[in-house]
Amino acid sequence: MGPLQGIKIVEFSGIGPGPYCGMLLADLGADVIRISRKETEGIENKFDIHNRSKRTITADLKNKESVKELLKLIEQIDVVFEGFRPGVMEKLGLGPEECLKVNPKLVYGRMTGWGQEGPMSKLAGHDINYISLSGALNSIGRKDSNPIPPLNLIGDYGGGGMHLAFGIVSGLIHALKTGEGQVVDSAMVDGSLSLMSFFYSLKEMGHWEDSRESNLLDGFAHFYDTYECSDNKYIAIGSIEPQFYSELLEKLEIDDEKFKDQYNKDLWPELKEKMAAKIKLKSRSEWVDLFSESDACVSPVLTMEEAQEHPHNIEREAFTTIDGFNQPNASPRYSKTKPEIKHNARKMGADLEDICNEFNLSNESF
Repeated sequence: MGPLQGIKIVEFSGIGPGPYCGMLLADLGADVIRISRKETEGIENKFDIHNRSKRTITADLKNKESVKELLKLIEQIDVVFEGFRPGVMEKLGLGPEECLKVNPKLVYGRMTGWGQEGPMSKLAGHDINYISLSGALNSIGRKDSNPIPPLNLIGDYGGGGMHLAFGIVSGLIHALKTGEGQVVDSAMVDGSLSLMSFFYSLKEMGHWEDSRESNLLDGFAHFYDTYECSDNKYIAIGSIEPQFYSELLEKLEIDDEKFKDQYNKDLWPELKEKMAAKIKLKSRSEWVDLFSESDACVSPVLTMEEAQEHPHNIEREAFTTIDGFNQPNASPRYSKTKPEIKHNARKMGADLEDICNEFNLSNESF
């Protein structure tokens, strides 16, 4: 059940990117034990997707007896990770030094916004703040608009949870090869900078203007943008390569000579206006039918509900229904060690007895 089967992980419960990291690892077969605050015991929400496939206990981290038992647990596992501000785990007696002392092979993951050091390291923040410092936020939006928050996908999830999961698995490989554990410092500002690497490269080469809607991939090009259809729904066009662009023009029945000068940026605003008028003549479904077997790189812009019902996603089982909850399936896919979602999120604290028995812990200390 997944390539990480047999790996045991302790997750100190947080919000957003930390639990998402745990979900990724659990989806790939790791045994993730989530430790939540004592006052949350008994809370249940099967739609809490980040906590699917995890086991759950609650504990009072300010209780020395609980901390003592948690260190006994940490002594027997492969990974621990947390998402508190710098210094919090040290004050609780569960910092990297204490944990690596009882388990030298441990991979200790740390998720923060600003990192473990630096002038902003102890400040509060959210996704929008971290990506504002990396240059990502300023790059997204229309020329005449404020920068537009791209949900919290770049800082929290791509540059946060997924970045930490990658760091943890890399640390695990090192630990398995050498017997040596270490700390993984995953900062969302660093992760979002990593995601922006390509654009810093383009900027340095003189191929990127550092202003919104001025470049190939930020909505300025007429052949890389979204367009409204006659039914007020949208299609996405990404016909970058000349052969795909040529097919786009053919399907749209555009024979204006100016369109042949594809990469003349001076023409892009005019060509976009003409293309928008053409696309507005048909409904989204009409355009989808027209481009259904085409390499013009045209696709419908779907709502989440529509995404769940799209034939391509259905055939690939990109969604799975567990106990009435239709949710994104485990990813990526493997030819031999097939990931499998074990269950939806359980009632907090539900696995205390089993975990205490398995790891020889004192039930009463929790």
